[in-house]
Amino acid sequence: MSVQEAIPQTQQREFISDYLESLALVERLHRLLLDVIKDEFERLGVLELNAVQALLLFNIGDNEVTAGELKTRGYYQGSNVSYNLKKLVEMGYMHHQRCEIDRRSVRVRLTEKGRNIRDIVAGLFERHAEGLTANGVLGRDGMTAVNGALYRVERYWTDQIRYIY
Repeated sequence: MSVQEAIPQTQQREFISDYLESLALVERLHRLLLDVIKDEFERLGVLELNAVQALLLFNIGDNEVTAGELKTRGYYQGSNVSYNLKKLVEMGYMHHQRCEIDRRSVRVRLTEKGRNIRDIVAGLFERHAEGLTANGVLGRDGMTAVNGALYRVERYWTDQIRYIY
């Protein structure tokens, strides 16, 4: 094997290693995000709600959606979305109403109590954004570059699901 043939294989192995490291980092960041939200709610004494449910309320915001729309709009990826919606309705964070057109479908929206939780999460995220820039961790250009790279990966994965399988 020539030196020229070995370099691309080495670079490919390094790229695969970097890719696997990125996947692990994205996974860790998601878990850390949930831990940060959990910590904020424990500090505030809000214990009946878990971090996944709080993030779900934040992502729904002022929208009225069905469980199916939560997945298609990218608000929620978990398989237990119905469970969490049911719990949020029972705890008074969400209203639910059967759709007039399709009686099997239920539309949900936040109650005042749910909007308060959404506002707490929004405030937490605003503080974090300010802290990232104030502490020189990541500026606007860096965030734009990170988001651009992640959107390209998302597009690639989406294409793999739709067109390959």
